[in-house]
Amino acid sequence: MQREPATFLTRRDLLRVGSLGISASLWPGIANESRATQDDGSHKPTAASVIFLWMAGGVTHHDSLDPKPEAPEEIRGTLSTIATRLPGVHFAESCPQLARVADKFCLVRSFSHDSNDHFLSQAYCLSGRKVTMQQITSEPNIGSIVSFLHGPRNQLPGYIAVPGVTRPGPPPTNEFVAGWLGGQYAPFCVGGEPEQPDFTVGEKSADPSPLANEDLAPKTLAMLAGLDADRLSQRAQLRRLLDRSIGDAERRGAMDGHYQGAFQLLESPAVRRAFDVSSETDATREAYGRTKLGGRCLLARRLVEAGARFVMVDYGYDADYGNFWDNHAVPEQKQPHISQMSMRGYHVAGMDRAFAALLTDLDQRGLLASTLVVYHTEFGRTPKINKLGGRDHWGPAGSIFFAGGGVRGGQVIGGTDRQGAFPLSRGYSPGDVAATIYRALAIDPATRLYDQQGRPQFVLPDGEPIPGVV
Repeated sequence: MQREPATFLTRRDLLRVGSLGISASLWPGIANESRATQDDGSHKPTAASVIFLWMAGGVTHHDSLDPKPEAPEEIRGTLSTIATRLPGVHFAESCPQLARVADKFCLVRSFSHDSNDHFLSQAYCLSGRKVTMQQITSEPNIGSIVSFLHGPRNQLPGYIAVPGVTRPGPPPTNEFVAGWLGGQYAPFCVGGEPEQPDFTVGEKSADPSPLANEDLAPKTLAMLAGLDADRLSQRAQLRRLLDRSIGDAERRGAMDGHYQGAFQLLESPAVRRAFDVSSETDATREAYGRTKLGGRCLLARRLVEAGARFVMVDYGYDADYGNFWDNHAVPEQKQPHISQMSMRGYHVAGMDRAFAALLTDLDQRGLLASTLVVYHTEFGRTPKINKLGGRDHWGPAGSIFFAGGGVRGGQVIGGTDRQGAFPLSRGYSPGDVAATIYRALAIDPATRLYDQQGRPQFVLPDGEPIPGVV
């Protein structure tokens, strides 16, 4: 008999069951607990929501948060460095806003793992689980695990991706997945399916404008002509009656969650308002920057304010800018030298503005203390600038940060050598990042879940919370 995927058992439960000699016939009753925080009582959650700032493509750490001013120019580039709020800590000149709010976040300069491959590294970061090429879409995203264990809140999906259109390639591949948990726990992507998944094709400007007025209102929230709230409610009731009459468990499986979620979204004016950034003041829009990333970060704040549990800001592959963090500077990319590229408003300079505004805005609204903000990218870039003026993939070192949600801000954890090539002490992997997120949410990584084939899976097989972050 196949187990439902909503069952779980922790290692501690297994030990407890064994010590009491409970009959195997009672096993299903033990496994089918309510989906709540799976914690042994040793700690409480420090965060109620998560904003996951996902910069897919590999952000350069040398030209942002870990500059090497004493290194030769072929390593340090041409950017100068600036002081931050933290004594002795400097950022590249591309990050003046983050420098001013450095006391609000915990910078980890020793992010490190052993892959230079986009597919493998992105799947590793999104799931916290080290994968093979055959597993890049089989392992659930961190947000999917959170959605599964905690469920939706305030009629908002448990895992929302803004916009959720990144498709690394070739070939373009959707890695925003729930894997073995089942499709109902995949993210609600406000951008839907991209019309052109391969963002490397098409004519690109050599110097595109960073300014953009992106419409992030999900098309699924727009009422069809003649379908008002009353008629929608009647349709929802009819479907529930049909489900009860037919009693077909397979037909009501993975898609049932999607249908129910869609009806809830459409029936809720509050949810539709949460997605409407046009109600924000001009001052707020300017603070974030009128860019795609600025708008996406602002929407993430609105969603968390409305009660969203896990929001991923997706930014890295774009129809206007291409795979713009992937700064090899090959001719078809039409990218300038990495130092010049980093100062563009859609690149590091735009990231700096949007991230600093997000942290400040959350803090001023009293939301930062309960919202864990995680800046993540799959790897850094090579210490040595290549002959074309770009930097290539570099798994051994990179920079990320954590803020809010119980994080001890105003500190730097780890560091890299004089070339920014390798950590000087212990490196922290994507698994450690995932464990740190789960720690803030009081989710025990040892919690045992069952996949759709009834096979046991741990929330996180490997990884430990990064010491000192939370």
